[in-house]
Amino acid sequence: MARKSKSSLSELYIEENKDQIYENALAEIQSFQLPLGTTLRSVYDDQPNAHQRFMEKLDACIRNHDREIEKMCNFHHQGFVDAITELLKVRAGAEKLKVQVTDTNRRLQDAGKEVISQTEEIIRCRIQQRNITTVVEKLQLCLPVLEMYSKLKEQMKVKRYYSALKTMEQLENQYLPRVSQYRFCQIMIENLPKLREEIKEISMSDLKDFLESIRKHSDRIGETAMKQAQQQKTFSTALQKQNNVNYSRNVHLGRSRILESKNEMTLKRTLEEDDEYEEEVLTAQDLVDFSPVYRCLHIYSVLGDGEIFENYYRKQRRKQARLVLQPQSSMHETVEGYRRYFSQIVGFFVVEDHILHVTQGLVTRTYTDELWNMALSKIIAVLRTHSSYCSDPDLVLELKNLIVVFADTLQGYGFPVNRLFDLLFEIRDQYNETLLKKWSGLFRDIFEADNYSPIPVANEEEYKIIISKFPFQDPELDKQSFPKKLPMSQSVPQIYIQVKEFIYASLKFSESLHRSSTEIDDMLRKSTNLLLTRTLSSCLQNLIKKPHIGLTELVQIIINTTHLEQACKYLEDFISNITNISQVTVHTARLYGLSTFKDARHAAEGEIYTKLNQKIDEFIQIADYDWTMSESDGRASGYLMDLINFLRSTFQVFTHLPGKVAQTACMSACQHLSTSLMQMLLDSELKQISMGAIQQFNLDVIQCELFASSEPVPGFQGDTLQLAFIDLRQLLDLFMVWDWSTYLADYGQATSKYLRVNPSTALTLLEKMRDSSKKNNIFAPFRKNDRDKQKLIETVVKQLRSLVNGMSQHT
Repeated sequence: MARKSKSSLSELYIEENKDQIYENALAEIQSFQLPLGTTLRSVYDDQPNAHQRFMEKLDACIRNHDREIEKMCNFHHQGFVDAITELLKVRAGAEKLKVQVTDTNRRLQDAGKEVISQTEEIIRCRIQQRNITTVVEKLQLCLPVLEMYSKLKEQMKVKRYYSALKTMEQLENQYLPRVSQYRFCQIMIENLPKLREEIKEISMSDLKDFLESIRKHSDRIGETAMKQAQQQKTFSTALQKQNNVNYSRNVHLGRSRILESKNEMTLKRTLEEDDEYEEEVLTAQDLVDFSPVYRCLHIYSVLGDGEIFENYYRKQRRKQARLVLQPQSSMHETVEGYRRYFSQIVGFFVVEDHILHVTQGLVTRTYTDELWNMALSKIIAVLRTHSSYCSDPDLVLELKNLIVVFADTLQGYGFPVNRLFDLLFEIRDQYNETLLKKWSGLFRDIFEADNYSPIPVANEEEYKIIISKFPFQDPELDKQSFPKKLPMSQSVPQIYIQVKEFIYASLKFSESLHRSSTEIDDMLRKSTNLLLTRTLSSCLQNLIKKPHIGLTELVQIIINTTHLEQACKYLEDFISNITNISQVTVHTARLYGLSTFKDARHAAEGEIYTKLNQKIDEFIQIADYDWTMSESDGRASGYLMDLINFLRSTFQVFTHLPGKVAQTACMSACQHLSTSLMQMLLDSELKQISMGAIQQFNLDVIQCELFASSEPVPGFQGDTLQLAFIDLRQLLDLFMVWDWSTYLADYGQATSKYLRVNPSTALTLLEKMRDSSKKNNIFAPFRKNDRDKQKLIETVVKQLRSLVNGMSQHT
């Protein structure tokens, strides 16, 4: 029972819980607080028959609500009925009141129509009066705005853009804010930025026109500036000369008065030229209107775009600078090309300098210096390239003068130009090269036109003319009566004159280089040394090597170089006089003409020796010996006599040469002749020589010895010249006397009679005689003398071979 009671209690508890769950679910459904799905899920998740029980609970809840609604309607029904009854009673009174109000309103409207009409008229007049007052007030505010705007339009029309910008600023800051609510003001406000842009575009267009104008007028501006600088330099030079004259007046009174008058005339003439020039010269402002730059700068500054304008201006000017610095390809052909190039550059920088000084910040000194350094590098590169094409020294000189004026002009505007003067030193070297080439042609023409004979002088006047051109002094010649001949040829005074002209030409380039007299003197001496040591020396060397220059011409060349060498000291004096630098100065260079003319003289002497030897070889080649003759002709060969006569006449021409040269030439000729004759005997193609041929050859050598002993050139001591033939003489004596025993016995001794006879030479000649004896004497074996001679020859040949072999082993 207890268990049953416990189970029934638990079931009852469960049932109560379920009822509570259903009631909670119904409460949640009625409150709409939780989602319906969640509530229903909690109901159906319990038991399979939960649905039926929930529906029962739901129906019971609905029935309860219906009963409550019915009770509420029954409670308020009587009050509703009473209210409707009261409302029906009031409706009749309301209809009557409506009729009365409508009638009263009609009568009131009819009575107030006239009042309303008059009142409306008064209101309309008051509104008009107020509007007029308002319009007057607003017009008083708007009229200044309209006047300012009209003024702005007028300023725009007459191109007073800077004033127009000021007017715009006043409109925006003072006038338009007062009337900004009006539509026309909004239109004005919208137009002002457009007008500003229009002003910027117009001013920029004017600036572009200005840039184009100065690009076209740069050459004229530069030409004007260069003329002014040159005129100023001329005036300063004349003034300096005048001051120098005044300073030295007390020292050289008489002379200075003359110089003073001359310099005063020069200064006066210079001043007059300056006055005339100043009337004609136009400045950069006269040639170009700079107002567009000022106007555009002010406009952009006012608009707050000053930096944009500066950058644009500098960028465009840099582009123009590059165009100006670009030369024409044919600039180097004429001086006008260089002048136009320099004028454009000067004009460009004159404009920049003007802009620098009349504006604030548009162009700075740093900017111009940077632009000038860039331009200077380009200018130097262009001049270095184009000047290298110049082969005319006159054009190079004019180029130098233009560069000096160009540098002086820009230096006057504050631009550094030291690098240009450094470039001039490079161009000076090139100028010297062109001078050297020109003078090389002049020297060649002089040498070609020379007749290489002494200068004939018919009278005193001709002699003075020559002496005035060339410093010649010869007391012995002065004692002679006219007509007479100077030792040098016509080319000597001409060469001397041309050297002086070269010095003058070189001096022209050194002027205006801002260098001291010492430096100019040094430059002149160096260039003159180049002329002497390279150009003149080369011309002399080429002249000496020419085939048509004979012995007579060579002799005259040696004489000419001697006189030119002596004239070098006068050239040094000449340079010292034009530079006012004493030769005793420590740093003064010396002329190298002495070595130049000595080298030329040595070359001419060598050529004389060579040509003499060649002439001797020509005579030797026509020699026609019969090497198998049995007996000699009893007289010397004809070719040799002709050769000796030629040498005798040639050496007579050498009388004007220095003694050593003539002696050396004579000794060289005799030695060469002796060597040629020896080679003729030992020629490998000559197989046989008879004793008759030896005898004939001996006669020729005797003539050579007689010529040497006749002293063709004075100054030889004793038989010095005859020693040239000593080898031939001892060899021929050995064969003529047939003194082999003495030769073999004394061989190797200093006192030997045949000391100059070489065993190999004797062996070669003896073998040729042995072969000749065998061929010509077919009956020699039958004659005892010939047989003994043949044996002797064989014996001597063996002994000579042993000597030759001994010499080779010893060697």
